[in-house]
Amino acid sequence: MTGARLLAPAALCLFLAAACRPSDPCTGRPARLARRASAPYVGRWTVVHGDTLTLPQMGDRFRLTEVALDTGSVRIADACRWRGALIFSAPRAETLAVTWVGLPEQAFVYGWPVELGPFGGLGVSRSGDSLRGALLFDSRLNVQVRAGVTAQFVAARAHPR
Repeated sequence: MTGARLLAPAALCLFLAAACRPSDPCTGRPARLARRASAPYVGRWTVVHGDTLTLPQMGDRFRLTEVALDTGSVRIADACRWRGALIFSAPRAETLAVTWVGLPEQAFVYGWPVELGPFGGLGVSRSGDSLRGALLFDSRLNVQVRAGVTAQFVAARAHPR
């Protein structure tokens, strides 16, 4: 067999392997549509008002001061999310790396470490230059929260420094 005849089956195998592998959820048309739906939420948001929340299981109160939502993509299992950060000033100055996904009517921010409490993330909606959000609880952590308990915040677009 000549070299060309040996390469043809190998090339065919490589082509089929590439065609059969799972596609990257952060590329292609679905990712472009998700990026477009997320666009209104992208930016730095300064919290101008936030509820305080005290749970019996937690001693520290947290003060969220800024929400930063970017469009850098990160693959999580078979989904694509965007990169972001939550910036706190209390109980200590801390920045948490988070992921998020935006839909036309709302966005969800994920990535709270379990040691910070029973939080599943944030649910946010946008109205003009305001971002309104609420803390979401993670029921899998077996923390009892009475119905209706929430911690809400309002944030305004941060001006470039």
